[in-house]
Amino acid sequence: MLVMHRDQILAGLRERIVAFVTLRATRDAAQDVAQEVLLLLHEKYPHVTALDELVPLSLQIARFKLLDAHRKALRRGEYHQVPVEALQLADPRGNPGLEAEQKQLLERLLTAIAALGERCRRLFQWKLEGKTFPEMQRLLDAPSVNTVYTWDFRCRKALLESMGGSWDAP
Repeated sequence: MLVMHRDQILAGLRERIVAFVTLRATRDAAQDVAQEVLLLLHEKYPHVTALDELVPLSLQIARFKLLDAHRKALRRGEYHQVPVEALQLADPRGNPGLEAEQKQLLERLLTAIAALGERCRRLFQWKLEGKTFPEMQRLLDAPSVNTVYTWDFRCRKALLESMGGSWDAP
């Protein structure tokens, strides 16, 4: 009777896992899942040594790993992604009407910002520079960050009102 060591069993089992997962995923994903399954078998199930116990256990773990990968891809929206090469963006320089609209909007925005107070103009400038609200709190010497949130809200509201209540052209 031929006795196989656990390492030999796991090496043969790896190919079985890869074949099982390849039916449901890509070859690269199958290699990754097989590696994760073997690692889990090594860490959490060192006491399982019989082939008739290792095969169903490893395939069940592989099934769970596949389901987990599927849930993660679904949660990240990977099934609905569009390749960058497939995107067709309009060239704004090719459309004189769009250029004129954008220029008018920019002029309205600059006029509206100029009409705001100094604090609002500084808040907008710092936001465009990428400063965080706690940083703005220190710069404005505000008592709390909530105060800065309130000022920001009021400034955005005042900007919208001075733009005529709409970001779009009047």
